[in-house]
Parts: sequence; structure tokens; C-alpha cells
Amino acid sequence: MKYLITGLGNPGNEYENTRHNIGFSVLDYLANQENLIFESARHGLTTTFKFKGRSLILLKPNTYMNLSGKAIQYWLQAEKIPIENLLVITDDLALPFGTIRIRAKGSDGGHNGLKSIQEILNRTDYARLRFGIGSEFNKGSQVNYVLSQWSSDENSALPERLQKCTDAVKSFATVEMGFTMSNFNNK
Repeated sequence: MKYLITGLGNPGNEYENTRHNIGFSVLDYLANQENLIFESARHGLTTTFKFKGRSLILLKPNTYMNLSGKAIQYWLQAEKIPIENLLVITDDLALPFGTIRIRAKGSDGGHNGLKSIQEILNRTDYARLRFGIGSEFNKGSQVNYVLSQWSSDENSALPERLQKCTDAVKSFATVEMGFTMSNFNNK
């Protein structure tokens, strides 16, 4: 059974370790744990992770956040992965730092990456793991905030939160969605 686990972010050194690239960070953390190496592929960087009889294709799109749907659509079709086996990992301003919220479907919530996915797939019934990045910015400074580096306190707490996200990814691929949501949401 195949799964597409997509971490949203922007390619390029200037975006590394920014709040907006938490999707990339989660996949990098998982890949590091499992000694996986991302390779350049169509529309992004990919690696495959085998876990409990499942094949998880990890995708970091290189299409930039606003065109994430293009990469996801390509990989779903190329690998013949059903929509229920798609998990998108993204940042969320509406959640306090480090809060994890997993949903089986939902709106784009104003997130440009999720908007792109919704427009290209023409549906909202795909799973997403939203990682809270907080909203500690002045009015009009949202873009600068999401593209900024983590604070030192956030950086200290990040490894534990990244571990929680990788555990949630593994749970998504191996157990029922309701269990994954109740086990990881708000924890």
C-alpha cells in the first residue's frame, strides 16, 4: 500500500528553517531518523520510506508554496495513490506554536499552499497535519513572520515537536484516521 506524505515549503537556502517550511522540516527530520536521502525528481525532492508493510513516498515540492497542488497531483497520478492516502504537512498561523492538528478534510484556511492543492485537485477531502507556528507579529507583518527563522525558545522545543509529527505520519499510514486524530491532536 502506497502513501504520499507531502511537506509544504519553499525551495532555496533563504527559506530553510523558516516557519513556513515546517512541512519540509518534518520530512527532513523523518528522513534523518531513517537514514533516507532525498533525490531530485519531477516537481520536487523525494525519498521512499518502508514502514510496517507500507510504502511512504515523502515529497518536498520544488514548485514553491503557491503551486504545491501541481506536484501533488503529479505524484498521486504517477504512483496511483488514492486521495485517502495523501497527507499534507503545513504551517498554521491560527494555532499556537507546536500545536499539531490532524484532519481528514477541511478548508484551505487562507493558506496559499492548501489553496493550490484544492484548486488543482478540485477537492478538500485529503488529510492534513497542520503545525502551529503562532501569530506573534504586528499587523501587516504576516509575510515577514511566516518567512522568518524560529526564535531560540522555539528552536529548543522543535525537536520534540518534530518527533511528535513523525510519529503522527507513521500512525496516519498504519492505523485508522480517528485514532490518529485523537492520539495526536492538541497533545
